[in-house]
Amino acid sequence: MAEAKIPVDLSNPGQVFACLGFLEAADVLLGSAEGGFDWTKEADVSFRLRANGAENPFGAVLRFLADAKVCRYAPATYKDPPPKEKKKQKKEEPASSQDAISPGDIPETSETFPAPEPDQMSLPIRLVNNSSRKRVIVVSHWSDGSSRNNFKLYAGNRSAANIARAMLMGSREKSKKGQEQGGVKTHGLQALWRGDSKALEGNPFGIVTPMGGSYNFDPRGAWTGIDAGYSPNDQKHGIAASPAVEILAAMGLEHARPYEFETRKVRYGVWGCLLAPLLARPALGAVPLPFPMRRFVFELDLSGKNKVVTFAQEETNP
Repeated sequence: MAEAKIPVDLSNPGQVFACLGFLEAADVLLGSAEGGFDWTKEADVSFRLRANGAENPFGAVLRFLADAKVCRYAPATYKDPPPKEKKKQKKEEPASSQDAISPGDIPETSETFPAPEPDQMSLPIRLVNNSSRKRVIVVSHWSDGSSRNNFKLYAGNRSAANIARAMLMGSREKSKKGQEQGGVKTHGLQALWRGDSKALEGNPFGIVTPMGGSYNFDPRGAWTGIDAGYSPNDQKHGIAASPAVEILAAMGLEHARPYEFETRKVRYGVWGCLLAPLLARPALGAVPLPFPMRRFVFELDLSGKNKVVTFAQEETNP
């Protein structure tokens, strides 16, 4: 088995959720994965991950994502509604060129579906990598129709699939006359991996880049901090955050949820030993377990209809 570790900020909820995403993905791709947090040095907290094989498990997951395609899926009877007339984007939402559903983006059909009714903007997705033995990872927590909190934070005219594509492949400006495609607007995980795979493998959460839209998991990219007439849209400013945090946090919440114990007040747990996904999932939800545990609480801020993750404080008397 191979083992590696990466730096993590325990007060950043998105990073913690993304650690579980690494664990879940490594278990699918490599098998027998275990992960846990090491806080023996408070100034140097890390997440440890080990799995079958000789490859760095973080690198294996990032390599899969760097070559993955995003496919929507829906019931066989589903059809996308006709496009609506484009409305002016609200100031509270960061600009994104990844909003519109492409006419050629036909959802795959599925006999099983997590929600009672499919919604165009929250159709679940499959991450498919044909070069990796056609491995598939399903990401669908935002469309969970069960009694669990689906923890869907994004809103408006952004689709889950297009956000995932922006996190993986980046986005481009609208093409000008004579151009086949517009210039690069934002970089995704794919560009970061090709630019310096070793740096991304060693510190995937520490590399930030301007992003036009996200699932709102990384508080470093929150646009609620300046609320005195400033709009990222008006100024055409990108908001720097980690695409690795955003896509892996969504993957981490596929089988686990933090605990929203009051309206927009959320608790999550971290565990101080190596655990398989089956035990790490309830640990993230701050369920009491016979392992070293720490618990954190944060508030979901509001920006228009969006919910935005903020930095957490540790509970001293959980």
